Parts: sequence; C-alpha cells; structure tokens
Amino acid sequence: MNNKIPQSYYRVSKQTSISALLCLTLAFSQSAFAAGGGIVTDDTSSLHATAKKDTYSPYAQRNFPNRPLWGDTHLHTALSFDAGAFGATLLPPDAYKFAKGEEVISSTGLPVRLSRPLDFLVVSDHSDNMGFITELKAGASFVMASEEGRRWNAMINKGGQEGVKATVEMIMAFSQDKFPKELSVLPGTNIYRNTWDDIINAAEDANDPGHFTAFIGYEWTSMVKGNNLHRNIIYRDGAARAKLLEPFTTAAPLGSTNPVDLWKWMDRYEEKTAGQVLALAHNGNLSNGIMFPETKAFGKKIGKEYVEIRAKRERLYEVTQIKGDGETHPFLSKNDEFADYETWDQGNLDLSELKKNEMLQYEYARSALKLGLRMEKKLGTNPYKFGMVGSTDSHTGLATAQEDNFFGKHSGGEPSKDRYKHPMAKVGENEYKGYDPVASGYAAVWAEENTRASIFDAMQRKETYATTGSRMIVRFFGGWDYTQEDADTRLPAKAGYAKGTPMGGDLTTAPEGKKAPTFLVAALKDPLSGNLDRIQIIKGWIDSKDKLHEKVYDVAWSDNRKPDSKGKLPSVGSTVNVKNATWTNTIGEPELITVWTDPDFDASQSAFYYARVIEIPTPRWTAYESKYYNITMPKKVPMTTTERAYTSPIWYTPKKK
Repeated sequence: MNNKIPQSYYRVSKQTSISALLCLTLAFSQSAFAAGGGIVTDDTSSLHATAKKDTYSPYAQRNFPNRPLWGDTHLHTALSFDAGAFGATLLPPDAYKFAKGEEVISSTGLPVRLSRPLDFLVVSDHSDNMGFITELKAGASFVMASEEGRRWNAMINKGGQEGVKATVEMIMAFSQDKFPKELSVLPGTNIYRNTWDDIINAAEDANDPGHFTAFIGYEWTSMVKGNNLHRNIIYRDGAARAKLLEPFTTAAPLGSTNPVDLWKWMDRYEEKTAGQVLALAHNGNLSNGIMFPETKAFGKKIGKEYVEIRAKRERLYEVTQIKGDGETHPFLSKNDEFADYETWDQGNLDLSELKKNEMLQYEYARSALKLGLRMEKKLGTNPYKFGMVGSTDSHTGLATAQEDNFFGKHSGGEPSKDRYKHPMAKVGENEYKGYDPVASGYAAVWAEENTRASIFDAMQRKETYATTGSRMIVRFFGGWDYTQEDADTRLPAKAGYAKGTPMGGDLTTAPEGKKAPTFLVAALKDPLSGNLDRIQIIKGWIDSKDKLHEKVYDVAWSDNRKPDSKGKLPSVGSTVNVKNATWTNTIGEPELITVWTDPDFDASQSAFYYARVIEIPTPRWTAYESKYYNITMPKKVPMTTTERAYTSPIWYTPKKK
C-alpha cells in the first residue's frame, strides 16, 4: 500500500494562489475527476460500459459525470410555521435567488451573498400547517376565533422575546401532539392548497435546466413525543404531476407520524402521477433511538415488508447539518479520534427527554450501516443501504454553510454581537446553546447534467457525498483490479468507472483468484478552505457470529508524516490564529490520491466502505463572529473546526451459497 501521492500525479505548492487553485479545481473536476456525457438511469452499467471505450482523445465519447453539483436539499423559508414565527421574512423566490448567487437582504436587514452560487436547491417547507403562520400573523378569522390563536397572534406580532416564547410554545405543542385542532391547516383546505401551489410555482419559475435546478419538495415533520423522524421529500417531477396530490402530513386521520405510512403515500403518488419521489431522513441524533430501529418500529416487529420498502424509498441520509453531525459518536466509535465532531447529544429535538447511551446506536449513520448488515442477514434486505448527503436545515431562506458567512438556524440566530449568548432552543433547564449550531452542510452529487432528472437519478444510485460546508472534490471507487498506476493518471475516473463501481454502488463477487477489493480514492481541496490533512476509509462488517465491527484506516495523508509503532498517524497540527480568524495553508496538501487494498478482507463477511476526507483546522464561525464584533467568547465556546467530507458507501456482499 502506497500512502504517498505519486510524483507523477500533478501537485501544487501549499502557497498556491487562490486564482491558480480555482483553475486547478476546474481542471481536476473536468479532467482528473471525469469527463461527461448523459445519464438517465439509476444504475452504473452505462457508466461502466462507456468508461471502457478507448479513443485517442481521452475526453471523447465519455458518459460519466465530469463534476460534482453542489446543493442544499433542506432549506426552510417564511412559509414554514416555525421559521416564520421566529421572524423569517424571505420566501421561496428569495431563497432561489440567493442560491443562484444573487445578493439579498436577510430577515434582520443584513445584506448577504454566497461566495459561489449553488447548482441546485430544494425548498423543503414543512408539510404540516402549511400556510398557517401567514394567517396567524395576519389575524385571520379562524385564528382570532380561538383563544390560543388570539394569544399567539399578539405575541408573534409583538416580536422580541414574546415572539420567541410563542414560537417555542407552538413547536412544543406540535411535537407533543397538542397543537390546537381549530388552528391546524390541513390538506384539502384553500389555505393549504394555495400555499402548496405557491411553493411549486416558485420552483418552476426558478428552475433553469442546464444552469440551476430548483426541485419541488417539502419536509414531512414527524415528531413522536419530541423524537425526530423528519424526512425531506424530493420530486423528480414538475408542477403538472406535483399538483395532483398534496403533501403527506402527520395529522391523523389523513396523515401519520409513522414513516411506513409516508412510504405508502409515496407509492400512491407514483401510481397516480407516473412520477418519482424520494425520501431523505435526517437528524437521527435527535430521535432518541428511533431513527434506525433493528427489531421493532412503532410497536410492531420489523419484518420483510418494512426493510424492503425502506430500502426502496430511503436511498439517501442527511448525515450532517445545522443541528449536529450525524456520522458517528465517540461512545460508539471509541477508537476514532475524529468521532466527536460537532456532537449534539443532550436529548431529543424538543429536549423533552434527555439522551441515554443505549439510544445512540440507533441514531448515527455508521452504526445504522452496520445494523443494516445484520438485518440483511436475517431478513434478506438491508434497509439502511443509504448514500450520504449534507444540507443546512436553515430556517432563514439562506443556504449558508461557509464558516465566514453563517447566518444561523433561524432569523433570531442571524449574526449579531450577542448571538452566542442566546439559546437556540430552551425548555426548562435544558437548552441548545447559541453557539451550538453548525455551519453545515452541503450535498455534492455526481450528475452529468444540471437538471432535475439527472440529479435525481444520481441521488437514486447514491453517487453522492456530504460535506460540512467546504466544497472539496472527492472521488471514491471500489473494484478488484485497481493499481497504483490508476492513481498516477490525471484521469482516475476513467479507470474508476471502467474497473469498478463509484460511491453508492456494490462490489460483485470477487473474480477467481482475487483476494481482496481495491479502492481508488482522490480528493482536491476547496480553494476557499483549508488544505487536506488525510483521507480515511471507514470499514464496517459482520462476522460469522453476527457481531458487528468497524475500523478506520488512514490511507493517504499530507506532510510526509509516518505512523507510530501502533499505526497512529501524528496530528497535522494547526495554523489557526483565533484572534484574527485566519489560518495559513502551510501544512496539509492541496490534493491526495491513492489506491488502497483492504488488508483484513474476509470474503465470507458482508461489509461496507466509505471515505472520509479531513481538512486541516480552520476558524469556526464563532471565531469570525468574535473578530467582526470585537468580542471575547467564553472559553467553552469552540473556535476552530476541521471540515470534512463523507462519501456514500460501497457495499460488499458474499455470493449466496
């Protein structure tokens, strides 16, 4: 195994200028990380076939993606009742303008713009009470006919702490299934239908095939006694189909908090419209152990129907976002030095129940991937065979995930000298601190065209990865025949597709005589972020006694470091100047690439592999805030971060005897 970057692999100085790195990024994505064509299927057979073609021009007759498309699959506007109640004023058209790179004025009057436009966006306003907040603020007749409605109307319109108090009351009432029925806005009403039409029309107006994709979508907001089971629903379709069936809510009898009922609604939608939708779960870390059940769900024993429909409907998982990182937890991954990253483990979403260690294995992505192996062995299908994306879950209409441009969870958490002091949420003595929200994350999708169909199909085949906000470019392939020479070329994706499967795929049975799978992994830094510290491959597997295991392998790293006698790689160090919110890229590397062979492979054991790319330390948003407002943060406030990326896994399944 060669952990160093091959000398023939093009490298740049650690002090490379931003303009030079921007040029390199373009070359790396369009040349080194593939050359493009057209894809409309949800498998990789066509990618594999076209990559095997041999022409003099290495860019001709290629049919695989040439760059990752960057987007946010989880953004709320003022149409979501919690966002609007907290003071959000931006609507879906504003959110799309901002994502396209235009400057807008935030809900608190601040001018804001992205450093670089996004390629796609899903405005995912809440399915439940769609349109309610607008009517509440306006004092609609049905609102003022309710004692609770009159009180909330007065508090919201007064603003300040009264408005915050009303918002918390409404969220708590909803999460505990105590929201006043006379105030509920349900599907079938004019308010609900008109709001849904507005959301659809905004997406249609913003959609610009080939340049920017505006997906139609919503968030199904299931809360079981405060435990998060939210899913974002993304449509491949346009208005004609999306308007035929209103969103599924959680309000009985038409709606339900049970994901099985949501998946059945998805079946009904596709049967009625001939369209396509996918569901994307998130924030298992706030579910208190019910996001990834193994034996029972909603009081029923998990059987073949459950695992099969979940595997079909939930192809992706939102592994990182504003409410904490969901890859793994230090209690679950004790030998992983990077496991405790932006961990939220106080309790469930509304803090009505505190966290217990026994809940954790059913909340985090890595643990779920392992549980899926055991469930597949028992039930024949792996329900947790999901790919990875990141997104923001911002309730501001602003898809900001860059540390120096972070506009918070909701309008009350937009930049200010006192932002860190005010809890993001507080229930009794329990709270999420004002400095807890994470400037995370984005979804990267390897789609060859910037269209709804192409991006959706890439999501279906799970050729995606998550980042915590940095736009590093990452490739990950698995096969049986990769060699170090494949890492020496400036076109690793050609060998990647020709010899194996990309992230999100499956390894077929090993060819005769092959002892272990090989993986081709490459990463290029974001020119506006830190250099790369290392690339790791995380493996999970199940042994013959059904015991689950995991291991983290450092496979490529910077600065000619050497592992110690126990195999531990020394720290890359830090160049962060917290006071000035700066760092220097004098450590780390602009790019890393290698071919790695699993040294512990057992052909009889099911396994998964995914890549994790770690950047060198850089300033956290709290450091930028401290500098801008000239304030001194308390010592307990984290001031640095290590941005990272998580690829979708590649799975190995032994041939059935």
